[in-house]
Amino acid sequence: MTDWGQLAADRLIEIAKCSESGPGVTRLPFTREHADAVKLIEGWMQDAGLETHLDAAGTLVGRTKFTGASQTLYMGSHQDSVRHGGAYDGIMGVALPVLALKLLKDECITLTFNVEILAFADEEGVRFPTALIGSRALAGTYDPRVLEIQDRDGISIDKAMRAFGLSPENIPKLKRNNNQTLGFVEVHIEQGPMLQDEDLSLGVVTAICGIERHSVTFHGVSGHAGTLPMRNRQDALVGASQLISFVNELALKTEHLRATVGALDISPNVVNAVPNEARLTVEMRSADDSIRAEAAQKIEDQAKAIAEAQGLTISYNKTYAQPAQQCADSLRTPLSDAVKSKLGRALALPSGATHDASAMADLGPMAMLFVRCKDGISHNPDEYASPEDMGDAVQVLAQFIKNMAAKI
Repeated sequence: MTDWGQLAADRLIEIAKCSESGPGVTRLPFTREHADAVKLIEGWMQDAGLETHLDAAGTLVGRTKFTGASQTLYMGSHQDSVRHGGAYDGIMGVALPVLALKLLKDECITLTFNVEILAFADEEGVRFPTALIGSRALAGTYDPRVLEIQDRDGISIDKAMRAFGLSPENIPKLKRNNNQTLGFVEVHIEQGPMLQDEDLSLGVVTAICGIERHSVTFHGVSGHAGTLPMRNRQDALVGASQLISFVNELALKTEHLRATVGALDISPNVVNAVPNEARLTVEMRSADDSIRAEAAQKIEDQAKAIAEAQGLTISYNKTYAQPAQQCADSLRTPLSDAVKSKLGRALALPSGATHDASAMADLGPMAMLFVRCKDGISHNPDEYASPEDMGDAVQVLAQFIKNMAAKI
């Protein structure tokens, strides 16, 4: 019998070598490392009996041979990594569904629909300050203006794609037919500790959290740290620190809310002067958009109240908003049933990180399967999912596909 988990582990070890030098895995889109990875993934797909091609957005597509079926189930994830990342984030979500199809092929299972495995070029947004071009192209939400965006070497996405052998002018033609879409399923390491805490190899995602980001600047008055009386100060950092504490306390007492102040800069930023400006970011995430919106309003109101009380002025701007995406029952139910048949229970949990699935939700129903990762570590060379857990995922994905086939 094939040890599907060990086969997955062996493949991920092999493709981790498609990396820039340095710790962990660094594989950026439209690079030599990306090209090397495409060759390996193409071999995996062909081993599972899939027909392959690289589309105009750089997505490697593996498709079941034509059967006359009109509907298609999409599965997959991204091949790229962050700098000095791990060997599982993204790429595992390509390797495991390919193995699930190989398992079904070995069992001589005939499907009543098409399956496409997608290895997207760029989800992390590390080389270029944008992402999800491949998934947005399929969903029909691609914006051609992103081709003008440049990396830190001044190379545009358009130029990088063409050097990779692609024809980006054809990206708008990639949009799939919504009426012929069964949905999209993505497998990903959890990137958190809940599955480990529950001693479960797998979990079923309920929703991908919405994200909202604000840029906040407190403006005060600088002065000599030794001569300016405390009661006369308009200290921008004091105002910022009060808001930081408020954000943390609000998230602690609000269920299903994550809130973070991830960046803070002050001026003049010297040891003997009162700060006259403090700039910070506030990010909120929730699977419930109403919770996120209510928290955002409370934080903005509190920031303005702090500024007034401290004699400061404030600049407050929303810089980014992405709505939550709910996982569809049409996919989530048969996926949960497959997990229950393997593990006895299916833990439901939200995804705090965004994924290609969030963009593919604009094409049709979407669902996600999480695989336990050691200590919840991700975007780190120590990222790890065990062969045993990945083997469970391969068998669950194969059963899920069978469950879907039984419904059609």
